[in-house]
Amino acid sequence: MAEVRRVLITGGAGFIGSHYVRHVRRHHPDWEIVVLDKLTYAGSLETLRDVADHVVFLRGDIASSEDVAGALTGVEAVVNFAAETHVDRSLLAPHAFVRTNVEGTLVLLERAHRAGVRRFVHVSTDEVYGDLSGTDQHSVETDPLRPRSPYAATKAAAEHLVFSYGSSYGLDVVVTRGSNTYGPYQYPEKIIPLFITNALEERRLPVYGDGSAVRDYLHVEDHCRGIDLILHRGKSGEAYNLGARLEISGLQVARQVLALLAKSADLIEHVADRPGHDYRYSVDPAKAEALGWARAWDFSAGLAQTVDWYVRTPEWWTPIKQSLEFQQHERARPRNVRA
Repeated sequence: MAEVRRVLITGGAGFIGSHYVRHVRRHHPDWEIVVLDKLTYAGSLETLRDVADHVVFLRGDIASSEDVAGALTGVEAVVNFAAETHVDRSLLAPHAFVRTNVEGTLVLLERAHRAGVRRFVHVSTDEVYGDLSGTDQHSVETDPLRPRSPYAATKAAAEHLVFSYGSSYGLDVVVTRGSNTYGPYQYPEKIIPLFITNALEERRLPVYGDGSAVRDYLHVEDHCRGIDLILHRGKSGEAYNLGARLEISGLQVARQVLALLAKSADLIEHVADRPGHDYRYSVDPAKAEALGWARAWDFSAGLAQTVDWYVRTPEWWTPIKQSLEFQQHERARPRNVRA
C-alpha cells in the first residue's frame, strides 16, 4: 500500500480505537489523524486527552452519510473500529448492533469508495467463527463464518459487505479478526475490567456457568501493532487473524485478578450462563505472523499491567460504574447463583 498522510479512525474514542490513535502518534508522527466517534456510552474524550492536540476530532455517526462524507475529506485510509461490541447487550437490544455494525459499515464503504480512499481496514472479531468447544481446532481465515450471537452475526455481515466492495467496486479492503482484547481504558462491562473494578470495590465477580469458557486474551498494544501491520502490508481482499495463542478460562481470569489484588476467592460468584454461550474461541494467527507480527505480551504480565492501571485510575472508571446507564445494564445481567 502506498504511504498515507491522512487517516480516518472511526470509533477512535473507544477502547481499542484510542490505543490505535496513540500507536499512530508514536509510530507515524507525520500522519494527520481524523477521529470520528459518536461518543456512545463506551466512548469518551478522556481516552484521547493525552493526544487531543494532535488529532482532528469529529463527533458523528458512521451510519450518517453526511457525517462520514465530512470526515473523509482528504483522507487516504480508513481504519474502522466503530461498532457496538458487547455480546450481552446484543442479546438485549440487537437492533442497535444492526444499525451501527451493518448499516454503519455500509455507509462508510460507500462514502470511502466515492472519495477514492486508498485502503479500508475493517476491524472485526474472532467471534465470527463461532464456537470451537469440544474440538482442538484453531480457526483459520478460510473457515466458514458461523456466528452465534447477534453481535457476532452483525460483525460477520459487515465483513461480507467489506469484501463485496472489494470485488464489486475495486475498493482496497482488508479485514482483521482479533481475539478478546484487554488493557487500560476498557469500559468496565467487559470481563477483565469488570472483575478488576468489582474486586477493588469488594463486590462479587460474576462468572458465567462453571467458568470453563475459554478466550484467547490479546493485549491491546499487540492488537494495535497487528492492525497497523495489516494496514501497511496486508494483501487486498484478505482477512487476517490476530490472536495471542493463549486459551484462558473465565474462572482463571477471576482467580488471577484476585491474586494480583490480594483479595479472597470468596468474591467469585457463579451465575446463570449467557444464552447461546460460546465456550471456546481460538484463532491461528500464522498468516499475520508471516508478515512479521507477533505478540509481545504474555497474559500474566499484561494482566498485571492492566490491574495496576485500574488501581491507579479510579477517577476514570468510578464515575462510569456510578452512572445510571451502567447500573441499568448491570441489573440486566443474569444473577442466579449456580452451585
